[in-house]
Amino acid sequence: MPSGLIAPALGGFGIGPTGFLIAGLLPPVASGFGVSEATAGRLISGYALSVAIGAIVLTAATARLPRKAVLVGLVALFVIGNLLSAVAPNCPVMMLGRIVAALCHGSFFGIGSLVARSLVAPERKSRAVAVMFAGLTLANVLGVPFGALVGERWGWRAAFWAVTAIGVLALAGIVALVPGWAGNAPPSHARNDPDPDPAPPSGLRAELRAFRSWQVWLTLTATALGCGGMFGAFTYLAYTVTEVGGFSSTDVARLLMVYGAGLVVGNLVGGRAADRDRDRALVLALLGLAVTLTAFGLLAGNAVATVILLFLMGAFGFASVPGLITRVTDHAHGAALAAGANVSASNIGNALGAWLGGMAISAGLGYTAPLYVGAGVVALSVVVMAVAAKRDEAPVRQTEHIT
Repeated sequence: MPSGLIAPALGGFGIGPTGFLIAGLLPPVASGFGVSEATAGRLISGYALSVAIGAIVLTAATARLPRKAVLVGLVALFVIGNLLSAVAPNCPVMMLGRIVAALCHGSFFGIGSLVARSLVAPERKSRAVAVMFAGLTLANVLGVPFGALVGERWGWRAAFWAVTAIGVLALAGIVALVPGWAGNAPPSHARNDPDPDPAPPSGLRAELRAFRSWQVWLTLTATALGCGGMFGAFTYLAYTVTEVGGFSSTDVARLLMVYGAGLVVGNLVGGRAADRDRDRALVLALLGLAVTLTAFGLLAGNAVATVILLFLMGAFGFASVPGLITRVTDHAHGAALAAGANVSASNIGNALGAWLGGMAISAGLGYTAPLYVGAGVVALSVVVMAVAAKRDEAPVRQTEHIT
């Protein structure tokens, strides 16, 4: 793997935990600004909404620009947003900083995945995307606990200063290591390749034409349902492991690290598997996640089973990510807007999954209910992915594009 992948991975490590970092810092943030916990909680929901919007709007606005230049601009925006959060005198200013940082989140992972796959030969593209997303998965294992530790020891502002510093390092790395300021053509290794990636579309109208493909929409739907099912279960995980599993509140952080370790392994294994047989790997990963969530619901009262299933939940949950990204961008012929839409789809799915899980708990179905709900949502993703794979195998695809 080329050294140019290091910088986007570092950017993913910095950007990845930013959405969840504030969760462990809400009490001191709320008391510092003199606001209620509910008001401070909007710093999380506002960030998530801005990610979904930014993934589409910024990607569309930068469609004609060289992707390296776009990445540099996005990480600079991330640095400015976190710097603003670190020095914010009040909650509205901090919300502004959160929104600025979030706007780059979706576009960074969408465009960054295209840059990553452009640095390697086509048969290694899913592994290249997995390397870039390794920064995000490692952030869940190391970044969030590290941020909470820094915030507890030196104050919540110190945590945002630390994230800002990581952003500066990522910015310098992208400038130094990622090749190409001039355009978005395929790399030199593709010139002699018998099946090179196509040149990406240029301009917003060309980017939008990618959404005429049924395969793009089926993949986006599978992404939303797969992510939604897992995140719906993950959102209420603390309640599940403490109220049902009998773990103490101090054990939650350790259990989250087990889950994060599963994310890291699943991301790398899933990327390699997708390069061999992508659709088969995606169906198996999503099916494995549905089975894991169901088993977790049945065995949540067993401590050993909980630890094992948490690891598998992370592994199967993220094993599909590299393949889904390369699949949607392949069928979109490299359109950056489709990559951004994939990030938006995952965030929309996250919101849907969390809402459905909360509804199940409110209905009195217990703290294992989000696991069963999540399994059902992921099962729908398996069906969608199986349909997409079947359509992709058809020798003649006259209905490939929406008319």
